[in-house]
Amino acid sequence: MIVKNEEEKLPRCLSSVSGLVDEVILVDTGSTDRTVTIAQSFNAKVHFFEWCHDFSAARNVSLSPAQGEWILVLDADEVLVPEVIPMLRGAIEDPHHLVVNLLRQEIGAMQFPYSLVSRLFRRHPSLHFSHPYHETIDDSVMQVLSQEVQWRVVDLPHIAILHDGYQIGTIAQRDKFTTAQVTMEGFLAQHPNDPYICGKLGSLYVQLGELERGINLLERGLKLATEPAIVYELYYHAGIAQNRHGKSQQAEYHYQTALQQAILPQLKLGAYNNLGNLYKDGGDLSAAKVAYEATLEIDPGFIQGHYNLAMTFKAMGNIQQAIGHYQQAIVLNPDFAEAYQNLGIIWLKLGQVETALQTFRQAFLSYQKQQSPKAEKLYQNLKAIGFDLKTPT
Repeated sequence: MIVKNEEEKLPRCLSSVSGLVDEVILVDTGSTDRTVTIAQSFNAKVHFFEWCHDFSAARNVSLSPAQGEWILVLDADEVLVPEVIPMLRGAIEDPHHLVVNLLRQEIGAMQFPYSLVSRLFRRHPSLHFSHPYHETIDDSVMQVLSQEVQWRVVDLPHIAILHDGYQIGTIAQRDKFTTAQVTMEGFLAQHPNDPYICGKLGSLYVQLGELERGINLLERGLKLATEPAIVYELYYHAGIAQNRHGKSQQAEYHYQTALQQAILPQLKLGAYNNLGNLYKDGGDLSAAKVAYEATLEIDPGFIQGHYNLAMTFKAMGNIQQAIGHYQQAIVLNPDFAEAYQNLGIIWLKLGQVETALQTFRQAFLSYQKQQSPKAEKLYQNLKAIGFDLKTPT
């Protein structure tokens, strides 16, 4: 692993692999807190690397001293799921496996809750990380597979890693957009035909509101990409871009094409969910319902799927099903302020005033917890019709 100033999260990460791994190799890129001391308390072999704005360079330094037959790569804000350990052991016992791709759950990422990462692989002399940002070993893996036909790459379809880097507030705290853009633009200038970086940088442009720039880069990537996972991401982000551009038909085409890619079903949740949003916004509630139900068939714990399905049932006049899905979303996320607020509206319309006020109060407290201005707006709106959330009933 590579780290910098991770004294808060590092103990939990290293504890999750304690007793499982034979050695821990940690490359520190300039910590000024207790990161190194904590790592040494876990008997980690600590190396130091002068940061050069290249994640792959740091990753490759971490690979050099490794002695084990297999390498597991983690970040400090990740933990290994204990239940998956027997499956990992079984996967690495196969003499033909070169890489075991691991399913990572992005805690707090409402739209895109899963990713597949190549983090468990043999210590092969030709395997190394590339790309200075969003670094991955995948390019070197493809090269090895083309030359050594005995190897296989497999996907483990069970959640192996929990990643909390997407929790509310974390991204705002670590605003990396500018660094990411500059780094990836520099790499793209030297590698203009790299579909992976076209997807990553193109999606960043879209996120920053530079739609034309993003669409052009995503379309370039689609002309170059052949790997299903990369093709999926390119179509997925192109769908987002076209939708923001007001071109719903093109967006639908891109989402539908993304869903046709041969990847793990969990990775398709974002496309199904966005497709449902597209249909709902266009007034096709039946099609939206089918898309949202597809997300829950893949993952019954997909919070946004329950919430969006509740909104759809409410719009269709199916109040009881709407209530059920709002409640399920709240069970899965007890701080889901929007779900509380919409459920409160239903209770109020049904004449269950006391239940409505209790539900609105939960919404108010959840908004306050998030430091959202919606807390005051909800309070004022309800006060205007004679309800005071700050007065216990």
